[in-house]
Amino acid sequence: MTGTGAAAGAERARRRESLRRAGVYLVTEESLSGGRRSERIVEAALESGVRVVQVREKGGSARRALEIALAVRRLTRRFDALMIVNDRIDIALAVDADGVHLGQDDMPLASARRLLGESALIGLSITEAAQMGAPEAVLADCLGVGAIFPTGSKTDATLTGLALVADVRAAGAAWRQPIVAIGGIDAQNAGAAIRAGADVVAVISAITAALDPGRAAAELLEAVRAAEAALAARSTR
Repeated sequence: MTGTGAAAGAERARRRESLRRAGVYLVTEESLSGGRRSERIVEAALESGVRVVQVREKGGSARRALEIALAVRRLTRRFDALMIVNDRIDIALAVDADGVHLGQDDMPLASARRLLGESALIGLSITEAAQMGAPEAVLADCLGVGAIFPTGSKTDATLTGLALVADVRAAGAAWRQPIVAIGGIDAQNAGAAIRAGADVVAVISAITAALDPGRAAAELLEAVRAAEAALAARSTR
């Protein structure tokens, strides 16, 4: 993952654009997977077209999180998908992940960059518009905005509504990082997140808790692509 110079910068830009075009971003959580292993959920989602996976795994041990991350890294390489690790820079380094996602109270982004190198994607959570004025928001490669809808996957999540997505899009127009909407998203409301200004929707239980995770992933992707097509058609009128 580490690296400096033009080649590392170009690889980071490639990863950022891959994320921007991904449509759906799966976040793993084995404790919300109906007794199934996260590896099975991830494989089904990748087979259905998901191309970004974040290993979160707040409900288990660090050893199990590493085991999952190693398996997910093998799967994402097979499907040419991005792999992100939530918070745990040590695990990201251990599995050679494509990047990490940090919360507002996690390690400062500049410190994470020194550890991970120039090629790594570093995402940052945004839960209120005022956070867009901080240097961290400018330095981040992508912005995770929400929770935009009520969610049971993260009990301490702040409900922001769709308005924050539009506010972040306007505030970050000069930097144009990918915006990842998260929180209570499913196939019925994913389009609303895209229309509000998100590039990608991130989900946990909409896929992990589904009876058929692969079908759930495909339905989410279909909803996102339909919303994107409608926006593109509107812009050409």
